[in-house]
Amino acid sequence: MNTLINIIVQGVLLGALYGLFAMGQSLVFGVMRLTNTAHGDFIVLLVFVLFALTGFAHLPLAVALILLLGIAFGAGYAVQYAILNRVSSRDPLPSLIVTFGLSIVIQNVLQQVFSADPRSVATGSFESQSITVAPGITLGYLPLVTLAATVVLAFAMQWLFGRTPLGRAFRATSDDREIVQLMGVSYRRTYALAMGIAFVLIAVAAALYSMRTAVSPTDGPALLLYAFEAVIIGGMGSFWGTFLGGMALGIAQQAGFYFDPGWGIWLGHIVFLAVLVIRPQGLLPKTA
Repeated sequence: MNTLINIIVQGVLLGALYGLFAMGQSLVFGVMRLTNTAHGDFIVLLVFVLFALTGFAHLPLAVALILLLGIAFGAGYAVQYAILNRVSSRDPLPSLIVTFGLSIVIQNVLQQVFSADPRSVATGSFESQSITVAPGITLGYLPLVTLAATVVLAFAMQWLFGRTPLGRAFRATSDDREIVQLMGVSYRRTYALAMGIAFVLIAVAAALYSMRTAVSPTDGPALLLYAFEAVIIGGMGSFWGTFLGGMALGIAQQAGFYFDPGWGIWLGHIVFLAVLVIRPQGLLPKTA
């Protein structure tokens, strides 16, 4: 019985990280209908920015994290306003091509600057600290922080979209950007703000991921796959759906790892395909 509980608990903790990976992707798709194929590489890029701030600039981790959030928002706003707005349209192909190109550029630049060696952000011994709650069930402090951050951000994003003027602007622009523009709201600026916020979410995911494991410049496509699967399982445009999708993916992978180390990722893909077949709109869809 403890084994089953441990699989579920560890799967939830792993799924929280996947949900955090996917939250920025869900925001971007929900507002702009943009499938960002460079999403995983943006996570890796911000990991290496944090590494540069702590390893090269020798800033304290807390200061580096605050700077990272500001850098992430500015970078997201600039990327959307200067590049992606130029290809934003009802045809998804131009944005797919541009973000795919950005993915290749990011991977090659990071390898040139940092080499292909995996790197992680030092946190002292925090990443290895844990608490035992029952025989055979141990909870790591860092995964618990990740779960708390994911829940808080999901609440925050739902509040932002449902209770604030900016959220109403996001929802209106998503529904019909031409009508919104006639009302005096610039959809280009709205899109840029949405991408800036998405990059802040990505920065939080990057920071927690880099504390958990070593990251290499070519890890972006794998992270994109996990984020994409969590969004699809949960439902497009739904933050709580994305959170639930991450949980489902994490539990499936953890169950696979229990039976065989090679089955974890494979079983997660099987759950993703099963959801596509049985309920293609996802578990909690918000976007048609």
